[in-house]
Amino acid sequence: MALAGRSAEQHRQESPEGEGDPRLKELLEFLARTLVDHPDQVVVSEFEEDEETIVLELSVAEEDRGKVIGRQGRTAKALRGIMKAGGVRDGKRVLVEIVD
Repeated sequence: MALAGRSAEQHRQESPEGEGDPRLKELLEFLARTLVDHPDQVVVSEFEEDEETIVLELSVAEEDRGKVIGRQGRTAKALRGIMKAGGVRDGKRVLVEIVD
């Protein structure tokens, strides 16, 4: 279930080590783990869509999906806002997708 309305396979390449800021991926993992009941099932994949855009795909246990989305998407919006702000420092656009 991709909330951003994009396919996970759209023109993306997995970021090689050293590309982007690994702290953003780690921060999203940390925040998601604190929200869910099954933190061991949180997985964040990082892809570079183009030179200026990084996509972080967040996958959680099915029963935890509602917790990371939140009421009316407020939690997901907050997570996206935090990640977007973190990317500004590097001049990158950071997108967060919650996937099945």
